[in-house]
Amino acid sequence: MKKVHLLFPAIVMAATCLFFSCNKSEKIVVATDATWPPMEFIDQNTKEIIGFDIDFMREIAKKGGFEVEFQDTAWDGIFAGLANNTYDAVISSVTITEERKKTMDFSDPYINAGQVLIVASGEPGSVKIIADLKGRAVGAQIGTTGAFEIEKVGDVSLMEYDELGLAIEDLVNGRIAGVVADTPIAADYVLQNSSYKGKLKIVGEPFTEEFYGIAVKKGNTELLKKINKGISAVYGTSIYAKMEDQWLR
Repeated sequence: MKKVHLLFPAIVMAATCLFFSCNKSEKIVVATDATWPPMEFIDQNTKEIIGFDIDFMREIAKKGGFEVEFQDTAWDGIFAGLANNTYDAVISSVTITEERKKTMDFSDPYINAGQVLIVASGEPGSVKIIADLKGRAVGAQIGTTGAFEIEKVGDVSLMEYDELGLAIEDLVNGRIAGVVADTPIAADYVLQNSSYKGKLKIVGEPFTEEFYGIAVKKGNTELLKKINKGISAVYGTSIYAKMEDQWLR
């Protein structure tokens, strides 16, 4: 009888733990390179990561039935960390490409953001595309589709930067002739950033059609289903429109 009495509390505790673990939301760690306003960046007052991607990820987590924790991660190692299980997913203005699909899986697309060219406001109106800057240097963040587009153009020197803000600074100071970036981020630097208003302009039209997606480790179908469930519940709704108004317009 004593053995029964000793085992009974343990059985109850095990059953209780099992019950609560089954009802507790899963927490996933999401990496983001918080240097891309208005998509993801550090609030100078609160020192917290904010932006469109951050709000969007929180909303889809609610709908997908999980919790999320963000980890600020440098872009040049962000995908290696995903492969090494340092975190569970990446949301960081990541363009879905066939090359990237070989090493990671992507969620459904959630925003279309083609590449555009930023130049100094004093640049002549004849400059519309990268090829118009032949013989000069054009900058982009390292490893981005913007850098890939510059490489395609002959007689233009690619200057790569760890952060896009450094490329913008060089453009403002006349060290390079242009910067290629995703449309939302370019708009933020040119239209919203008080430090650059009147000094820069976006020329021409977006010359690529690109879609952002949330990356997960190759084969992580369970997490991908949860993320896609959240995206389908948020994308195109009034909640999504409100985030667009706040961050992208």
